[in-house]
Amino acid sequence: MKLQYNQPANEWTEALPIGNGRLGAMIFGKVEQEAVELNEDTLWSGSPKEWNNPEAKSWLTEVRRLLNEGLYAEADKACRHMMGPYTQSYLPFGALRISFEHGDVATSYRRELSLEDAVSRVEYRIGDVSYTREMFASYPDQVLVVQLACSKPGMLSFTAKLDSKLRVRSAAEEGRWIMRGRAPEHVDPSYYRAASSPIRYSDGEDGDSMTFEGRLAAVLEDGTLHLDHDGLHVRGATRVTLYVSAATSFNGYDRSPGKQGRHAGALAESYLASAMKISYEELLRRHVEDYRRLMGRVAIRLGEGLSPADMPTDARIAEYGAKDPALIELLFQYGRYLMIASSRQGTQPANLQGIWNRETRPPWSSNYTLNINTQMNYWPAETCNLPECHEPLLEFIGSLAVNGSRTAAVNYGARGWTAHHNSDIWAQSAPVGDYGHGDPVWAFWPMAGPWLSQHLWEHYAFGRDRRFLRDKAYPIMKEAALFCLDWLTPNKDGYLVTMPSTSPEHKFKVDGGLASVSAASAMDLELIWDLFTNCCEAAQTLGIDEPFADELKAAKNRLLPLQIGRYGQLQEWSEDFEDEDVHHRHVSHLFGVFPGRQFHADETPELYEAARTSLERRGDGGTGWSLGWKICLWARFHNGNRALGFISNLLRLVKPDEPNSGKGGVYANMFDAHPPFQIDGNFAATAGIAEMLLQSERGFLDLLPALPDAWSSGSISGLRARGGFTVSLTWEEGALVSAEIVSAFGGPCSVYVRTPVRLEDAESGSSVGNGQSAPGIVTFQTDAGAVYKLAAV
Repeated sequence: MKLQYNQPANEWTEALPIGNGRLGAMIFGKVEQEAVELNEDTLWSGSPKEWNNPEAKSWLTEVRRLLNEGLYAEADKACRHMMGPYTQSYLPFGALRISFEHGDVATSYRRELSLEDAVSRVEYRIGDVSYTREMFASYPDQVLVVQLACSKPGMLSFTAKLDSKLRVRSAAEEGRWIMRGRAPEHVDPSYYRAASSPIRYSDGEDGDSMTFEGRLAAVLEDGTLHLDHDGLHVRGATRVTLYVSAATSFNGYDRSPGKQGRHAGALAESYLASAMKISYEELLRRHVEDYRRLMGRVAIRLGEGLSPADMPTDARIAEYGAKDPALIELLFQYGRYLMIASSRQGTQPANLQGIWNRETRPPWSSNYTLNINTQMNYWPAETCNLPECHEPLLEFIGSLAVNGSRTAAVNYGARGWTAHHNSDIWAQSAPVGDYGHGDPVWAFWPMAGPWLSQHLWEHYAFGRDRRFLRDKAYPIMKEAALFCLDWLTPNKDGYLVTMPSTSPEHKFKVDGGLASVSAASAMDLELIWDLFTNCCEAAQTLGIDEPFADELKAAKNRLLPLQIGRYGQLQEWSEDFEDEDVHHRHVSHLFGVFPGRQFHADETPELYEAARTSLERRGDGGTGWSLGWKICLWARFHNGNRALGFISNLLRLVKPDEPNSGKGGVYANMFDAHPPFQIDGNFAATAGIAEMLLQSERGFLDLLPALPDAWSSGSISGLRARGGFTVSLTWEEGALVSAEIVSAFGGPCSVYVRTPVRLEDAESGSSVGNGQSAPGIVTFQTDAGAVYKLAAV
């Protein structure tokens, strides 16, 4: 369980990521001039602003008139008047640079990232001296720790300092090397080329933008230490520990970080001073213990590894790909590692790049893209036993709901709350597009509320925390449903439709060209079906709001029925338009298959088959995250071999200079290649592998529902299922051998098995229920905390 290489990283997508949810670092492992690029998850441009558009309400009436007349291209143009400003951008903090005085000619070079302990290591020899580095980002102690050592006394000399692409000034003060900076007031997206000054700073020190501070200090076993304006200078040492702390003035999504912010310097110093009181060995122990508490919950074995144990990871990807079961195991656990590293309790949610970004104008602003990517980041959180890592997103949804209530009222005259395609640390809830510069196909999409609300419900469905459902989840879900009730409008036949509506980022053909705005895209209807269904179940669970639940049920029954098109496909739009691109990366209209729960072979067979046809028509290509979604979809279609084919497409080595071909793959450091890098593909791959082995969205545990032929024997332990169950599985020759089910809360448990099984209480060994079950669904009563075993007979 490690990524390993025989040479330093030359490109950012070859560097190795570490993180504690708040602090992120990309480690290049260079011999003479080491570079550790740094991020802090609250360092964004801008500050809270007014982004709502009062004119949108009047244009809504005009757009609906045009759509009712079938004037789709004209509706596209009118919809541009309903946009607001672009979001702000996630920014690079800076870099820790270490200049060693031993030159750049080394032998026996090795660098690695261990997924066992979340520590990155570099080792090499210069002459007869061995040099080692260990680096980790501590969540318990909130610092980046670097230990440098050599095998002969006094052979370690270097200069270390921090720098940044942003406006900073540096100084040596009281044993610290300090970098102080201020973020820009505004950064345009990288795709917005209209402005001559895309990055704008405020004049003086009293603006609204973020301030930040990084601090560097060292503890030496021997040798000398000197600090000045050029850095931290160590001479003649044998072992040195460097401590890096970072903080910003961010003080909440609704406060000016420049005028109402925290004191970044005081916060950074508190982290640093506390950590320096603890020995390196104790810091490492605390870090590893904290990390393993999360990482160690799930173990996976899919078969015998094919590649040599010491083979560099990039060569392994290129030569073996998905043919090597051990490499798929690594991909699975790497997704869990990246979640732990980029999303912890008390941090911001993982963005398009997790927490790792080196650009002042990163791709798509490295923001929160709410029409798939942010949600995809958290698909493995519950199933792969990291529910704590889900919490930053759940907290962020609450912030969006506050801002989104004003957007719903100002832009649409609606109740409840809404959010759109993009957001940022300030919880922007309005459509982006700079008041007309953007294209409605991606700028206008008011359905983020229903999709994000699914995450609130799923957190309850897996964890069964009634207090969370009552106090946090249901109130937000209800407000999202209120918006949908007001947003829906009857068509000429009396069905409820969304209007205007887009299917994210995909256009359809009309006379004379392409259009994106229509009425009642399939995704809109599926999202609303999902939200209304979850709200009704939540209300029933809590024993409240029966009249409101009845209103939702009535509205759900009036939703425009989904249609099957001329090719036997599930229509993406309410009319049977021709696709702009039949192989388009988005498969938005298949939300009802995954991550939704609307289509099933025995309940909605025609729509289920039509959805499968749609997925077939999309083809086997796609960007990195699109491949990840298709893994999950084929798993829900119970086709493990097709799902494995998409894992194979994803485990294709992409070189940094490879053209943006849209074929996905992974870079040398196993980051998902959109291309460029987006972290959502890593998370979707992990979720998809879990979905191939266990599903629970239908009220029962489905064991090995999409096991591919290539994984004939294997095991997985620690997966979570809805209803409060933790499941471990072992299989041989493609069939279940045994399963262990831990019930957290007690109550009935239903399991679908494909072979006859014997069911027993793990502690007593006594039979449960009838003791033996034929293939099909077996239901038994569980006690809280009890363990149950199923064994093939």
